[in-house]
Amino acid sequence: MRASRLISLLLLLQSRGSMTASELAQELEVSERTVYRDVLALSAAGVPVYADRGRAGGYRLLGGYRTRLTGLTRDEAEALFLTGLPGPAGEMGLADAVASAELKVLAALPPALRDAPARAGQRFHLDVPGWFRETAPPPWLPELARAVWADRVVELRYRRGDREVARRVQPYGLVLKSGVWYLVGRVGDDVRTYRVDRVTGVEVGDEQFDRDEGFDLAGHWREQAGSFLRTMLRAEVAVRLSPAGLRQLRHQVDAPFVYDEMVAAASPPDGQGWVVARLPVESVQVAYHQLLGLGPEVEVLGPPELRQLFAESADRLGALYR
Repeated sequence: MRASRLISLLLLLQSRGSMTASELAQELEVSERTVYRDVLALSAAGVPVYADRGRAGGYRLLGGYRTRLTGLTRDEAEALFLTGLPGPAGEMGLADAVASAELKVLAALPPALRDAPARAGQRFHLDVPGWFRETAPPPWLPELARAVWADRVVELRYRRGDREVARRVQPYGLVLKSGVWYLVGRVGDDVRTYRVDRVTGVEVGDEQFDRDEGFDLAGHWREQAGSFLRTMLRAEVAVRLSPAGLRQLRHQVDAPFVYDEMVAAASPPDGQGWVVARLPVESVQVAYHQLLGLGPEVEVLGPPELRQLFAESADRLGALYR
């Protein structure tokens, strides 16, 4: 613990030039007396820490004592501070590690690039969760993250519908998609995906697994996400769409490829610009809610049960506004 604090103290002095004992104590969350002892320990170890006396005084390092990252351009230095996502890192229990890493990088940068984190923070902010979502991180996420880092087998309890199942999983990676965390892991010969917020228990043992170094987490996720969306589209509806309805429908479907494929296969526009198309959907009920927002810009041609739902809605709306 003390060794880590001494390194942090040294890096703070490298990155900020001069700091008072009070400032160091606040950053390190210790007493000023502890700072005095730590400075003496660094001096005894040969680190040239110098104390400036007076009201404007403080501790600083002599003789350009620092480690620098050489060869970095400004663009490269600023990009370094865009790679970490504080929110997701914190949810995985890595907030302190990210902060420490940024401090070490900052301390190693040449003085001309010290403003890189401030410039990046002023210009870019990554807000990962979707709109209208204010959810707490899944309780077992930090434990799973540690297992992923350590390549340790986990005993996973998982809520599936109204029952709980147990699986012995080799955790290969974690994916954050639209504010939802997923665990990708190997179970036997299969690679499976689990929503972390449905995990009800995790036991991490001492057993390590041999990771397949050729496994591409990003590539696997892209392939599985596309396949998953296609398997969900078990039904199909026929519709007539006005030009405005065709444009608005883009924002109603869940996957861009669904819209693009539908437009490519649509009929040529008629005299009023309306087209006939077939839309893959999850179910008739889901299609009803997706298409209802288009109002009079869409006519449902089939299946009959969906057309009936729209006819009943039109009757109720007419009764309300007569």
